[in-house]
Amino acid sequence: MMVSSEASPWAKSGGLADVLGALPAALATLGHEVSIVLPRYMGALTAPSHRIAERVPVSLGLWSRPVDVWQVTPEAAPAGVKVFFIEDMGLYGRDGLYGDRHGEFGDNHLRFALLSKAALEIARSFSPTDIFHCHDWQAGLLPLYLKETVGIDPAFLGARSVMTIHNLAYRGIFSRAKMWEISLPERLFRPDLIEFWRSISFLKAGLVYADALTTVSPKYAQEIQTREQGEGLDGLLWARRGTLKGILNGVDYAVWNPQTDRFLPAHYSAEDLAGKRECKQALIRELGLNEAAMDRPLLGIVSRFADQKGFDLVREMAWPLFWNDDVYMAVLGSGERKYEEMFGYLQRDFPGRVTLWRGFNEKLAHLIEAGSDLFLMPSRYEPCGLNQMYSLRYGTIPVVRATGGLDDTVDAETGFKFYDYNEYALLGTVRAACRAWDEDRDSWEAMMMRGMRKDFSWTASAAEYSRLYSDLRH
Repeated sequence: MMVSSEASPWAKSGGLADVLGALPAALATLGHEVSIVLPRYMGALTAPSHRIAERVPVSLGLWSRPVDVWQVTPEAAPAGVKVFFIEDMGLYGRDGLYGDRHGEFGDNHLRFALLSKAALEIARSFSPTDIFHCHDWQAGLLPLYLKETVGIDPAFLGARSVMTIHNLAYRGIFSRAKMWEISLPERLFRPDLIEFWRSISFLKAGLVYADALTTVSPKYAQEIQTREQGEGLDGLLWARRGTLKGILNGVDYAVWNPQTDRFLPAHYSAEDLAGKRECKQALIRELGLNEAAMDRPLLGIVSRFADQKGFDLVREMAWPLFWNDDVYMAVLGSGERKYEEMFGYLQRDFPGRVTLWRGFNEKLAHLIEAGSDLFLMPSRYEPCGLNQMYSLRYGTIPVVRATGGLDDTVDAETGFKFYDYNEYALLGTVRAACRAWDEDRDSWEAMMMRGMRKDFSWTASAAEYSRLYSDLRH
């Protein structure tokens, strides 16, 4: 049973949803009986589904909170996967997954404690489970509840739990005063259990109580055991290093494939690259870039605008790049205001050479991947990253910082990497990539084709998870 706050296509804010949209089906093809549990909010409200239980009591604190359980119709669910929604309109019936324009919801501790508790009730009544796979802090209390509150229940005899860290920076931190509201006895408030700097952390609870820990790339599994990237949990992760494994996220090539992509004006492959030039032409016209961009390097960015993604480096290097180099840039994204404004200023200062689409546009995201020559991901840290793997398949050479999954998936044969986190390293690497584009097109196309032939499908990742589950069962 996959327990998560997001799963594509029903609720999505980032890569977590994409994992839950692809991994369960990949596991089902290996013979596993797989279910997904998430709240009934966002797109789940209109999903083809039916109510299978009303007012199922879920104990939280001193009270029992009734929830309804819905199940997605088989034809609308991934092949071989059962999908359940937990309905509680008081907690989930609002705009926003975790917050709104005023900030994080003040009752998120209740909303996601209920997710874990209700998942256990669904397992008890509708979907017998021997492996609970919990994703990020929102499902972090389930391993604790499994061992502390239902461990002697025959329905859960022998059940094991896996905790996957998608981004350690989000730890689910709440006041100690909230413990009684979510059925956490005071005796658990200890530094070796759930206490985190005088508060409690849902993620830490999962890391302490789960039988196995995973994260989304081998390099990130190493990095989070260090003080620099451990977010205050490096000691715990180092102590549990024997149960921590990095399993690289996969790509859904049914969606991200230039040979079949429904959003592209022309299709292409490593054997026939002609359609890529048509995609570049379409991108230039779509965004109003100068036609001269056809014969110059075009950099693409599709991202959330945040410090984590390295946009402080982009801010420092962008003006020197565009003042001195004949290059172009297409940007799609939104996030921190300072970075939205930065790209707006770039667009103003370099009209026809830099263009920003603020927000998200699925069709444009695919077109930028296909139409760009280079794809920029200068992240400060990156647990896995998906866009660099999309870029490789689309023959768009990635320029990345050597961190986390970026370091695991891009090498000197398929892209350009820099190591020191500063604007000079980024600028030098972008210029080196543009020189390579300019000077030797045969070598450039050979690099494109090597990247396009890389296989980052979910098949290999699902097999690793399958082996992990088997080990836990024995």
